[in-house]
Amino acid sequence: MMKQRSRTEYSLINIVVNLGGYGINTLIGFICRIVFVRTLAADYLGVSGLFTNILSMLSLAELGIGSAIGYALYKPLAENDEEKIASLMQFYGKAYKLIGGFVAVIGLFMLPFLNIIINNPPDIKENLYFIYLLYLFNVVFSYFFSYKSTLLSAAQRNYIVAGYNYVITIGQSIFQIVYLVLTHEYIGYLIIQIAGGALYNVWISCKANKDYSYIKNKNAAPLSKQETKSLLWNVKALTVNKLSGVLVNNTDNIAITYFNGLKSVGFASNYVLFSTTLDALITRTFNALTGSVGNLNATKDEEGRYAFFKVLNLANFWLYGWAAIGMAFVSGDLVRLFYGESYVLPLKIPLILAVNFYTIGMLHASYTYKSTLGLFKYGQYILIFTGIINLVLDVILGSKFGVFGIYIATLIARLCTNLWYEPYAVYRYGLKKNPFLYLIRYGIFTAVLAMSGGLCYLLCNMCSFNVGINILVKCVICTVVPNALFVLCFMKTTEFQYLKDRAKSILMRLFKKNRL
Repeated sequence: MMKQRSRTEYSLINIVVNLGGYGINTLIGFICRIVFVRTLAADYLGVSGLFTNILSMLSLAELGIGSAIGYALYKPLAENDEEKIASLMQFYGKAYKLIGGFVAVIGLFMLPFLNIIINNPPDIKENLYFIYLLYLFNVVFSYFFSYKSTLLSAAQRNYIVAGYNYVITIGQSIFQIVYLVLTHEYIGYLIIQIAGGALYNVWISCKANKDYSYIKNKNAAPLSKQETKSLLWNVKALTVNKLSGVLVNNTDNIAITYFNGLKSVGFASNYVLFSTTLDALITRTFNALTGSVGNLNATKDEEGRYAFFKVLNLANFWLYGWAAIGMAFVSGDLVRLFYGESYVLPLKIPLILAVNFYTIGMLHASYTYKSTLGLFKYGQYILIFTGIINLVLDVILGSKFGVFGIYIATLIARLCTNLWYEPYAVYRYGLKKNPFLYLIRYGIFTAVLAMSGGLCYLLCNMCSFNVGINILVKCVICTVVPNALFVLCFMKTTEFQYLKDRAKSILMRLFKKNRL
């Protein structure tokens, strides 16, 4: 029988594994990216970014089933209801196999439209359609195995999912680096990536089967009509949310390709890489807590939920605010150092990316509570307007201001819709509190961040050393200034004291274990 741990222990293990593994994985992945840029033409970066966006749009077929099933699993896992867990996973498995087939068909249907999106042929020697089919296979294959990772995450064992992923991706990146250095060939690089993804999906599936052998029971009772109806209702709500997210998050590269060409996608992708890397790092922290927050929300009263939300929201601001400042003022020098002067873009590009990064990142606490409280239906229709506004503004602003205009369009679309509605729904329907309380707090956070960013901008502008020294000095500035101001402004709050006490407790526990 598996050892049961407390929420705190699960959260700590999840965070340590996620952050530790992610640090190594990011370093190796970054080296792989540098080798990629140095050995292949810029258009390959554009092709990679474009096809990733297109196939992320096709993942809309997932319909939010993963989040709905994760929410449905919290209670039976807490009660150790093996029959219910097996029934849910049986439903989940059938749904994902159907979805995999659907994605394959729609993906093939997209083939004739590639030459419309890419109106200027890229500077690559390989067949563009063959590359697209390899990307499509990678996505479709995952649907037949990866769904079982949801069970491990819902059981507060995200550290297993993360650990397996890091082992595979680190090994994959090392093989890709060696291959690119020796051959300078893109197809082999892509095949190594596909093989790594397939190995991970099979491995995580086998782990879930081993630890929860009862989910292999094909005779598990199917879900009742009422349970199926409730589940499908949540799926329906999540579908609309996902549609808007896809239209906002995965159309930028398509718009950039259409208005500015694949090279612009490649140039911008180096900056986007920094934002996605930082976002993934912080997201892993919050994902590591999702199972524990779900357990907390299933067992605590409203005041207990609200108190922890405020803690989570402060941590959310702290991490994303600090990261956004660093991204805005350091990323240009990093691009100059690692990829070359020709890849450097004006300050306005990393600045708008940092603003987008911060605004969407600030929703993580709300998203975590929304998914763990089952508030899927709220905001399902208003968020469609996010995507519509983004598409319209992409055309208007993209044609006038290029890459910068497309990123501005994304910010405006979010400001008009989900940036205010998501926390509103959580406060009103989940926490039963006045949403105005969140707005006041958000205003305070933004004012403190603006002061920190302005001071960092002035100090970073004084740096006129060589690129390596500039990076070091700017990193120090963008670490010391915001963190000092954050401590000064929030040190007397209950949330800060909670985080400080918890950090001390964790450090003491780790220190005692090391002494033993």
